[in-house]
Amino acid sequence: MASKNNIGQRRLVVGAHYGVRDWLAQRVTAILMVVYTLILLGTFLTAQNFTYEGWASLFSRQWFKLFSLVTFLGLYYHVWVGVRDIWMDYVKNAGIKLALQFATVLWLLACAAWTVQILWSV
Repeated sequence: MASKNNIGQRRLVVGAHYGVRDWLAQRVTAILMVVYTLILLGTFLTAQNFTYEGWASLFSRQWFKLFSLVTFLGLYYHVWVGVRDIWMDYVKNAGIKLALQFATVLWLLACAAWTVQILWSV
């Protein structure tokens, strides 16, 4: 019977899905949020008469609604990765950890639904 070799490249790694994918996702979503913020700030600073009507007209454009939605979904994923890592690193009790992760997912889904409602009500 051959013994399992759990060392080196064939090592079985399990856990909270840590790795390059989550690291890269946080960097990409951070860049997306920076680009969105710069566009929003540039629009605000270059507006002649920035009133509620101007703000509403900016958010009434379909491309800006979609850009805003993608940015906010990126923000929520960014938050999920960070908060999940906090729960995984600092909460030792498995039941409490699972409950906190479940509550976090529910909260983020509610935020995403509220974002869609707000963006498409303009």
